[in-house]
Amino acid sequence: MLVSQGPLQFGVQVPGQRYPDRPAAFGVAERDGKVAAVKVTRKGERSYFDLPGGGIDPGETSEAAVVREFGEETALVVQVGRLLGRANQYMVKSDGQPANNISTLFEAEITGEDAGLKIEADHELVWLDPLEAITRLRHESHAWAVVAWLRARG
Repeated sequence: MLVSQGPLQFGVQVPGQRYPDRPAAFGVAERDGKVAAVKVTRKGERSYFDLPGGGIDPGETSEAAVVREFGEETALVVQVGRLLGRANQYMVKSDGQPANNISTLFEAEITGEDAGLKIEADHELVWLDPLEAITRLRHESHAWAVVAWLRARG
C-alpha cells in the first residue's frame, strides 16, 4: 500500500505563476445511479463539467459551503454525509486568476429541490454515469472524489 506523505495535489503549475490557496468544498451526490455534476457554459468559452461546490466563504464551514453551493448551482437541497477526503487542485478560476483549491470532498445526500436557491445561470445540473464523470470532470481532484465515492460504496 502506498502511504501519502501529505495532501493529494492535482493539476499543473505554470512555471513562475503564483497559486494562492483557496479553501473549497465539493460534493458527490447520486440519483438513480448517476452522479450530479454542473455543466458550466460561458460565452466565448468551451463548456466544462465540475462537481457541485466551490469556494468557502469567510466564517463558513466546509459542510455549509457544500450545502450552499449545491443550491446555488443546481437547486438541489443536500445533506452532507461521509468525508471522502481532501485534495488540492491547481486551477484557474472563472475570473482568470490562478488558485490552488484546498478542497474537502464529501458524499452528499439529496433531500429535495428548491428552484429559489439557484442563482448561477451559467451552471446547468446534469447527471453523469460515475465512470463517465471520472473521464469528463474538469479537475482531477473531482474525478478522484468520484473514484473514492465508488470504492467506499463497495
